[in-house]
Amino acid sequence: MTTVEQPATLRERKKLRTRQALIDTAITLFGERGFDSTPLDALLEQVEVSRRTFFRNFHSKEDVALAAVKQLWDIYLEVLDGIEKSGPLADVLLAAMLTTLERMDEDWYRRFPLTLRLIADSPALDGHTLRHCAEVQAEIACRLDGQNRLELRLLIEFFVATWRCALDEWLPDCTPGELPALLRRVRSTMNAALSLEA
Repeated sequence: MTTVEQPATLRERKKLRTRQALIDTAITLFGERGFDSTPLDALLEQVEVSRRTFFRNFHSKEDVALAAVKQLWDIYLEVLDGIEKSGPLADVLLAAMLTTLERMDEDWYRRFPLTLRLIADSPALDGHTLRHCAEVQAEIACRLDGQNRLELRLLIEFFVATWRCALDEWLPDCTPGELPALLRRVRSTMNAALSLEA
């Protein structure tokens, strides 16, 4: 796992610490009180920051709650841009996610399962996540092809379904080292799943 390079200036380091405090406190607070029943002001009071500071870091309460999800997909898109795109695209999508998981640090592996539980318990977060997922899928299609081909859209849908099934298998234990192996196993069963008889 790689660690994120620390910013050079004191101001940048302070900004990063504030952002991280907002993320960590949000996950804890929303986990204890529920996302839907915890006002944004409760988070701001805990971290002792103003609304202005919050909105310099995040667009919304949903945005801070889903920081681990957005971090994952941001890194995934970066990896996808840099990865060699030869052979079946299904293998390229899988390889990009496996590389992404290698880049996630211990802090992310601590926050991500908590975020998944928040999403499961909140219709508002679930809806926000679905919208973000659709945006990511459109971005993947654009980066791979630039056209809105049915075959590519279906392949991306299958990949996202594979990812979700691997996460379902991963919860509740959430051992970091197990997620890549689960993703490979779920992916290897896709062809068998598509040929199931009624």
